[in-house]
Amino acid sequence: MSQDLVELAKRRGFFLGTAGAYGGVAGFYTYGPAGASLKDNIENAWRDRFTVQEGNMEVDAPTVMPEAVFEASGHLDGFDDMLVDCPECGESHRADHVVEDNTDIEEAEGLPIERIEAVIAEYELVCPSCGAGLAGQAVEPFNLMFETNIGPGSSSPGYLRPETAQGIFVEFPQLAEYARNQLPFGVTQIGRAYRNEISPRKSLLRVREFTQAELELFVDPEEDVPDLSDVADVVAPFYSAEAQYAEDGQPRELSVQEAVDEGVVADPWIAYYLGIAAEWYERIGVDMSRFRYRQHLDGERAHYAADCWDAESEVDGDWIELAGFAYRSDYDLSKHREHSDEEYTVFKQYDEPVTVERPTVDPDMSYLGPEFGGAAADVADALETLAERDPDAFREAGATDDVNVTVEIDGESYAVPVDRTGFAVEEVTESGEHILPHVVEPSLGIDRALYTVLDHCYREDEVDGEARTYLALPPEVAPTTVGVFPLMDRDGLGERAREMAADLRAHGLSVAYDDSGAIGRRYRRQDEVGTPFCVTVDYATIGERADDETREGGGDGDEPGTVTVRERDSTAQVRVAIEDLGATLTALRDGDLRFEDL
Repeated sequence: MSQDLVELAKRRGFFLGTAGAYGGVAGFYTYGPAGASLKDNIENAWRDRFTVQEGNMEVDAPTVMPEAVFEASGHLDGFDDMLVDCPECGESHRADHVVEDNTDIEEAEGLPIERIEAVIAEYELVCPSCGAGLAGQAVEPFNLMFETNIGPGSSSPGYLRPETAQGIFVEFPQLAEYARNQLPFGVTQIGRAYRNEISPRKSLLRVREFTQAELELFVDPEEDVPDLSDVADVVAPFYSAEAQYAEDGQPRELSVQEAVDEGVVADPWIAYYLGIAAEWYERIGVDMSRFRYRQHLDGERAHYAADCWDAESEVDGDWIELAGFAYRSDYDLSKHREHSDEEYTVFKQYDEPVTVERPTVDPDMSYLGPEFGGAAADVADALETLAERDPDAFREAGATDDVNVTVEIDGESYAVPVDRTGFAVEEVTESGEHILPHVVEPSLGIDRALYTVLDHCYREDEVDGEARTYLALPPEVAPTTVGVFPLMDRDGLGERAREMAADLRAHGLSVAYDDSGAIGRRYRRQDEVGTPFCVTVDYATIGERADDETREGGGDGDEPGTVTVRERDSTAQVRVAIEDLGATLTALRDGDLRFEDL
């Protein structure tokens, strides 16, 4: 983001560093009035497309969750960044960022720690703060979770969530009931997440508190496929792993259908959401000539993800990640099923009942108890699990001289005579089966989307010989829809303009009223915050003639009972009847009417 835009963002109330009066704190930003409104509008546009139009459910989970949730999800063990400390000034840095900023390695985050240490030594990299050499310094994993305690004392540890997804996964059994156990179904959430970044940087791009918009789609992996017809013709640049590995590889402009047919995107569900997201990013103001989809390389992709793509935008010559699209298989639900007392499956009804053979065991506890003492119940459970997983183990033991079947519990083996296990194979008629759904996840960063939109919509031009700065924000997401100005605050113009502003607010429009300074200056102020339309109340509005000094706002040719409506980008103006004003501006905001058609 250019320095000019950073200054505009602070001056016009988009965002600023938090707690500046106390020296500030890195990685936290406060959204001002314009920024909060822009952020809300982007979130509402996402909610409209990914929740409402897709027919999904929305939840709002707590930002603090108990430790057990993150033990199950794997965040306590594997949610780390690479930390290197300067031996001179003691400053901590993300080792992969030091590598990326000072070498031609672009995706150092996916490299192992040993390789990062070797690169730091090979290139003789230095501390970004003081210039001291970092070669030979240990690179350590640093867990990004913010820890807290739930209630007094330390007996109930908890964590600020590092992603919003776990709040959906842990509630899956109840959410499946709300969906009547019918797959596929989707659950969305927009909310805050927290990561204790080692070195926050680049304004809103690397922060410690941010907003995510996530969709978790639960599907039957054997039957559910998306209907690609609505997005088949959506075209976007696809930067595949193969192209990234090639010396001269470049993104390819492909339609979603072409990307699937050619195998560039392996999973149709991922392709479906790439199509939806491309249209959505364009809708909120992202310049699609500075946008691409990049496939994760082998070292970046999570072990459970069959395929993963990032949406990326170009800002100041760098490509930044906006969103991730992953096929997470059944990893998340299986983990929570394993660690909790809940069942994370969905009952899948067969078209017709089927008869199947079902291995069962009925262990003789009068034998297991005296033989194995306190481990008897665990042995019985292990026999049941073995019968489900490997019934041949019982058959083979019974057919040989080795009449025992062996189970292992906590590293210790227990041999049980087959005739004491009660092993049998029964024929049962089943009407369905319990399946563990797979998960498709589009996860978008709202703050990064806002940052990109501001950068891509920043414009400088000249109007009537005067330099102008404006934000070409789409009306749907602009912080303010319309500015209302009296030509001057006298002769009843100010009173009429204030009444009109209140009427437009009653129409559901975001309105800024301004009667301070020359009319041109007021236009410029609204241009800088991206207000798409301005309304000027002049003498023609109230049915009077202007005197020679004030007639620029409403002359002899202007119809009484009309106002001037000015469009931001072209600065063109038209007269609109007062009784039509609310409906006209609403239609312009919603895209149902074009300004040039007025």
